[in-house]
Amino acid sequence: MKVEERPDPRPATGQVLVRVRAAGLNFADILARQGLYPDGPPKPCVMGYEVSGIVEAVGDDVDRNLIDKAVIAMTRFGGQAELVAVPATQVFAKPDELTFEQAAAIPVNYLTAWALLVAMGGLKKDEAVLIHNAGGGVGLAALDIAKHIGAKTFGTASTGKHEFLRARGLDHAIDYRTQDWLPVLKDLTNGRGVELVIDPLGGPSWKKSYQALRTTGRMGVFGMSVASASGIKGKIRALKAILSMPRFNPIGLMNRNKGVFGLNLGHMWGEGEKVAAWTSEIMRGVAAGWIRP
Repeated sequence: MKVEERPDPRPATGQVLVRVRAAGLNFADILARQGLYPDGPPKPCVMGYEVSGIVEAVGDDVDRNLIDKAVIAMTRFGGQAELVAVPATQVFAKPDELTFEQAAAIPVNYLTAWALLVAMGGLKKDEAVLIHNAGGGVGLAALDIAKHIGAKTFGTASTGKHEFLRARGLDHAIDYRTQDWLPVLKDLTNGRGVELVIDPLGGPSWKKSYQALRTTGRMGVFGMSVASASGIKGKIRALKAILSMPRFNPIGLMNRNKGVFGLNLGHMWGEGEKVAAWTSEIMRGVAAGWIRP
């Protein structure tokens, strides 16, 4: 990885040019850098899936009143630069309550969490949710949303993060490194399991997460972090993760009254109205104070 000088981008029709003030670093960036992200751009490339900044220029068919406005944007790579051009449909006003650094965590982390818990997961008050990697970006976003809904929250994380997570409102923290989290979770729920699991790990974790579901439970999968490693080692780990994945038969799902769904936020760019509606709900949460990036 290195810093390079390149010609400034120009906004095409329907695009906004943003001068970046802060850019997120997401797991998708890491996997793309390792050559393990299917949607990653060919190298050499600029990473960066989400940014906050100031609109410097707009292309044709875009409201010129956006110029000089503070915004957040979903970039789908290219964001870790001084300037980035993105479709206007992926740009939203930055909340005044947030710094640029805080606001840059909104587009990917909170939209992913909202889709998993609310739009697709249908989490309700008093239901139980297991958040894997609870101390990560999506995990913390999911915790904010789950607590607002009034759900009971369980999270896997290393012991060093437990105190912080409890202070953020996590009801039960489980150290996945020192114990088998599944029997611990079953014990905490009196053997019932949870209504929703969100799992970015992949591989054999998906089998255990499915086993953690109670009747009518749902599992949302949104990544395969167990495959993360550089070079040949990463490709071997990715292959092992794929081979160890469970296979979900529709008849088996039907007979067990359970559901499995997946999310790739990078494939939602064409769903502008839907993403805008989710973003509006998140912004209301920021204004109300229960979203804390």
